[in-house]
This record gives sequence, structure tokens and C-alpha cells, in this order.
Amino acid sequence: MREAVLLLAFVLFASALSGGQQQLFLSNGQLQNRITQIASRARGRVGVFAVIHETNEVVASLNADSRFPMQSVYKLPISMAVMKQVAEGRIKLDQSVRITKQDYGGLAGHSPIRDKYPNGTELTVNELIWFALSESDGTASDVLMRLAGGPQSVQSFLDGLGIKDMIVLDTEKALIDDTSLQYRNYSTPKAAVELLRALQEKRDVSASSQELLLQYMVQSTPGPRRLKGLLPPGTITAHKTGTSLTEKVITAATNDIGIITLPNGRHLIIAVFISDSPADLVTRESVIARLAKVIFDASISVSHKEAQEKK
Repeated sequence: MREAVLLLAFVLFASALSGGQQQLFLSNGQLQNRITQIASRARGRVGVFAVIHETNEVVASLNADSRFPMQSVYKLPISMAVMKQVAEGRIKLDQSVRITKQDYGGLAGHSPIRDKYPNGTELTVNELIWFALSESDGTASDVLMRLAGGPQSVQSFLDGLGIKDMIVLDTEKALIDDTSLQYRNYSTPKAAVELLRALQEKRDVSASSQELLLQYMVQSTPGPRRLKGLLPPGTITAHKTGTSLTEKVITAATNDIGIITLPNGRHLIIAVFISDSPADLVTRESVIARLAKVIFDASISVSHKEAQEKK
């Protein structure tokens, strides 16, 4: 509450345009200082980018053009690439896909499918997408990538959206075998926000596909203490997390990107990446939650100011 009051008192507005988007807050303003202060607690690299989708207004930006390892964040572009082929009639949501033991990665990877069906199974494409987005299942992600035509096909999908700073190269199975590969699957915060904006606008996905993807992202169980952690109860948040292993006290990736519905019905689209951090999980997730909260509050204050100006 104290943070919200400070924001309402000290938020600064600017009318200058930056990269075609209206910059709401001066770089040396109170919100920017607060974001920098919160980010410093991670003691690693932190990237943030947040936009009010309907007005194209940038609410927050910190290292927004820097590259961060995505980890499971990349399950969203993979799922979207599959959904494009569903819309084209090349893949059917109800078609069955065989999963064998050879599809499973090592036990260090997260895979409820592997844990539930150790000898393999058959799942529909729809079920695989649910497992990939709602449960962040690595096996589901790898099978979907193969179904889409491999990383080249996923990259072609991203190129078609005009997203240049998000790279998908390696499978979850490969990342488990060689953790250094995770830096090859990277995104900038800006690119992640652009992907979410493409989803919100139904670019290269049908209306029904968009609805299903957002539904599964809202249902996502990993990372409840990240973007959603400090938001008001009932705030609709469609999000996708990404988390690496911790090696020699350093965690390469603690991420969350999402579409947050504001009280006025507009959408705050936000990406927060934390890389190479020695902080513990509680601290890293708290940084994401606190960043999301101050940015959410700032977005509400912007909407309130606009409403007052229209009176």
C-alpha cells in the first residue's frame, strides 16, 4: 500500500515518443528508481519491459534489449507455432501423438507426463499443449516442437511475426544434458512482450486458438509467487514461467511473462527475466512479484489520470 501511495505521488509523465511507443515515465523518475531498487535485490541481471496494450504506452523498461535465457518461457512460442498449423489444418487438436520412453529427458527436468507414464503413452495435441503451458512439462514441449517441424519451424513462425530477438534452438532434453545450451534459447524482455502482444491480437493464431492458449496460461500452476504473487486477489493473469537449475549457487534463469487484466479491462503486458543470480528462490520470486506490483499500481494510476482528464 505504501508503494502505491508513493507511486501516485511521484509518478512523472512524459510525452516524448520512444521507438513508436509513448514513454509514460522519465528514465530518472520515481518509478524507474523503484524498479532499479527492487531489481538490485536479485544481485544478478534483471530485465523488465511492460506495456499497456490498448494504448501502446510503455510503463516500465530495464535492460529491455538485453538477452536472457528463456528456459520454459519458450514453451509459449512453441505452442503458438503448433496452433498456427492447427489453424491451417495441418495439425488437429484431437489427433493422438505417441510418446515413448526415448522422448523423456533426465530426472532433473520437470515432466509430469514422464512421472505419470514412465513407459510412454498417447496424448492428444490439445493435452500436450495443456501440459506444456499449464504444467510446464518438458516432454510435452519437446514433442510439440517435433510436431511443429523442429526449432527451424518455430523460428520461422517467430520471424513471420517480426520478432527478431527471441531464439529457439534446443529441446528441453538437450538443455538437461548440457545446461550451457540454455543461453542459446534466449529472448529480450521487449521480444517477449511483443510475442504476448501478438497472442493478444490473434496474430497468426485463430480466435479459438488464442482463447485456448490464454485459458491454459491462466490455469498455469508454476510460479504462483512471481507475477501473480502480490496482485489483488482475482486479478486475471495469463502467464508463462521459466526456471533453470541452480549450479554453484548461481541460477541462470528465473522468469515470468504474462498478460495481466487491469481493473478497467485494459491489459498490462509484462516480461521479467532474472539471470545469473546468487539469491535464493524466495528472493528471486519476490523481486518478480514486487516489480509486477509496482508496475501494476502505476498502470492503474495512469488509467485513473486518463479518466480524470476526460471529465
